[in-house]
Amino acid sequence: MHTPEDLQQGYRRFRNGAYSDRVRLYQDLGEGQDPDVMVIACCDSRAEPAEIFDAAPGQLFVVRNVANLVPPFESTPGLHGVSAALEFAVTALRVKHIVVMGHGGCGGVSASLSAAKDKPVGRFIAPWVELLDASRDSVLSAGADDPQTELEHVGIGQSLDNLRTFPFVREAIEAGQLALHGAWFAIGRGELHWRDAQTGQFQLIT
Repeated sequence: MHTPEDLQQGYRRFRNGAYSDRVRLYQDLGEGQDPDVMVIACCDSRAEPAEIFDAAPGQLFVVRNVANLVPPFESTPGLHGVSAALEFAVTALRVKHIVVMGHGGCGGVSASLSAAKDKPVGRFIAPWVELLDASRDSVLSAGADDPQTELEHVGIGQSLDNLRTFPFVREAIEAGQLALHGAWFAIGRGELHWRDAQTGQFQLIT
């Protein structure tokens, strides 16, 4: 799709196809939502969570941003979009799982690596990807063969750690009501890798 007209034609196909096939589902969803899973994913157009997980409307509560980052908990005033969505998902929707899903060739991760070389990465992107600074510096100091992929993986772990800084997330985990997960999607190969909670390593799902 490249133009508003293409989008409108797409809507017409949706209305006559997917909506028509699931009209009762959409009618029920019109009354409210009750997803069990929150996915925090990158806004990259190539990594669509609902398609990757073959999920129906209403099954995933999705937040997407540059490099699928979760900032640490802050009590200072400000515009905390990810934190607001997280609070709603955990305290209102009471999701049972949160999945942080990264992907190969992430532009936000690439921007973090470029910033380490003092290359300009954008007025708004630069402070956002600073969330990766500690992980990036660790990856670079370790001399990773593929720092891009390594930082994509490590960044997921950092976001999972940041999730635990939110009091309501910790409380839900300690009560056995919430579990955190990490995943990484290889776009070109269409492969999903799941993060082992104990080792932090990513294993291909077959």
